[in-house]
Amino acid sequence: MSYKIKEVRSWSDEELKRKLEELRAEQLSQRTLKVLGGAIENPARIRNIRRAIARILTILNERKRKENSEYEGKKQEKA
Repeated sequence: MSYKIKEVRSWSDEELKRKLEELRAEQLSQRTLKVLGGAIENPARIRNIRRAIARILTILNERKRKENSEYEGKKQEKA
């Protein structure tokens, strides 16, 4: 399943972290199948999982940076 960026942005931080855990677990199982020589149903799924993880991490990092910049702005106003 591929997630659109608008859809990902609408999720809360808790949802993002939960999805991230699910995707990493799925990625691990797909990698294990690949390494052991098993037949992977959909080889493109590995790529889609990797991209979905990157999207989620990007959104989380953007939110973290925004919080930090707002904090720094308030800190400078007090000085």
